[in-house]
Amino acid sequence: MKKILIIGACGYLGARLSKYLAEKGCGVTAFDSYNPSHYKEWTSLMDEVIVGDIRDENTISDLVNINIDVVIHLISLDHHKSEDDPNFVSSINVMPTWSLLDEFTKNGLKKFIYFSTIHVYGNLPKTIIREGQAPKPINAYGLTHLLSENICNYYNEKTETECINIRLSNSYGRPVFSENNCWWLAINDFCRTALGKSEIKLLSDGSPQRDFIYSTDVCRAVEIIINAENKNLQENIFHISSGNTYSILEIAYFIKDIYEGRYQEELNIILPEKTTLLSPDEFSKKEKFLIDNEKIRSLGFVPKTELKTGVNKVFDYLDKTHE
Repeated sequence: MKKILIIGACGYLGARLSKYLAEKGCGVTAFDSYNPSHYKEWTSLMDEVIVGDIRDENTISDLVNINIDVVIHLISLDHHKSEDDPNFVSSINVMPTWSLLDEFTKNGLKKFIYFSTIHVYGNLPKTIIREGQAPKPINAYGLTHLLSENICNYYNEKTETECINIRLSNSYGRPVFSENNCWWLAINDFCRTALGKSEIKLLSDGSPQRDFIYSTDVCRAVEIIINAENKNLQENIFHISSGNTYSILEIAYFIKDIYEGRYQEELNIILPEKTTLLSPDEFSKKEKFLIDNEKIRSLGFVPKTELKTGVNKVFDYLDKTHE
């Protein structure tokens, strides 16, 4: 049984991943600044739940003393908070990665998995995006993730610890904890707004493109990476994506169809003023980027949750919690 430490275990994706791996038989130690003690069903699955501040050196020293095979690091400020004061942002998005790796690699850690983002590439060209694409971040969120990736690359080359960078596309899905901040994610947001207001309000003409992957599929991909032996390949960057690209407007129409079928009620799609509402067919003909996931597929990964199934699961969750 693998012993896994998940840093950021109570976040939206961390909580799902912790639960998934624990149910798969891994011994999971959960670390976060949030105390989930009232979620007894979740905490009972964990070997240990540790509450603390990842910026504290004594906290990191305590974590290193735990018998761990794999560390998964997910803590990061979101897009907006990453534009704050550089010292504050780097104290959360960058320095803990360095401190964790510096300590754990001295203690024989087998594998370190860092959750990065597709935002390290910046503006995606309408082509196939492979892991060898040169990163060109255009915001602090992408920049700080790239800095942490480079720290992982350094320790991957200089130590015996296998350091993996995961570049995640856009995950979505129901949260584990009601406090999880996941409703800014496009699909989650559209579903909640649809159920609450019978409308989907876009901030653009709907042309931005995204690759959406369901959170449980992300967990399955991580499980494969945990169990894979890749150190000798010297290829430590993996895309986790569905391999399907949609415009935001296509997603809005897709959710509209599901909503109207489920609830027998019309759903309006609202665009900003002076913006023309195009049909999904018009957007489907436009050139799109493709986030290639052949590397993770070569290890046996296949996304299993179709978009329709995933969206319905979000609606199922909202039905239970909607007042």
